[in-house]
Amino acid sequence: MSGPLAGQSLKSVIVSHFHPDHVGLAGWLCETYGLDLTMPRPEYLHSVVLQCAPADHGEAVFRPFYRRHGLSAEATDIVLSRGHEYLKRTTGVPASYHRIKHGDTITVGGRAFGVQTGGGHALEQAMLYRPEEKLFLAADQVIARISPNVSVHPMEPDLDALGIYLTSLRAIKASVAPDVLVLPGHGLPFHGLHDRVDELIEHHALRCGELAAACQDRPLSVAEIVPFLFNRPLDAHQTGFAFGEVLAHVNHMLGLGQLRLETDAGGVDRYRTV
Repeated sequence: MSGPLAGQSLKSVIVSHFHPDHVGLAGWLCETYGLDLTMPRPEYLHSVVLQCAPADHGEAVFRPFYRRHGLSAEATDIVLSRGHEYLKRTTGVPASYHRIKHGDTITVGGRAFGVQTGGGHALEQAMLYRPEEKLFLAADQVIARISPNVSVHPMEPDLDALGIYLTSLRAIKASVAPDVLVLPGHGLPFHGLHDRVDELIEHHALRCGELAAACQDRPLSVAEIVPFLFNRPLDAHQTGFAFGEVLAHVNHMLGLGQLRLETDAGGVDRYRTV
């Protein structure tokens, strides 16, 4: 191997979660350099599912899901046009892997890191914490400048993904020191972990407030709520993310008793503020 890793003995690729910008070249790296794959079990298994049976999570599943939540046929066609195109730019995962889970300790470059996991953005995203050096590898769970996408998908249409994410943020604040250097999955390293966690929690509280205000006078579908929370033009990729994020807030508020579900004669779910 050449470059900064020349002469180093590599053993494993550690992957935080199944999203293609994180796991996408894991198969190539493992095959090319003879490495093991290390990641949480749900993240590995979901990667295998998408790799081996993408059609099972394609148009036939998403079209009625979008229709149920009020997205027009035209808008659905646009969103579905992106399909699983990203899979053509990934290399899948090896046939075997090493599992990591919450509470484990793994050694990286001679340093011991505690494994923490959290859901909401992914299924069981792995983060690494080394308190001795005040290092926290946060993956996509805590990012400095953007709010990680928290979405609901047709595989688990009633999932309270936002509740899971907020619980994870509170657990991070309770278990990780406030003065760590945060190494996120996107963007630059930063300090101020606890402040950023508070900002993310407040961001979602404000989103729920905006959603409650939108549904105060009349019931709205998820598709009708999207413009209230994302008041800018959205392309197909962004529309899919926005739709899933709005539904995550809807499901969370339903569970808290803040919204009431009303299904119209056409089978479209709409929500009214209680």
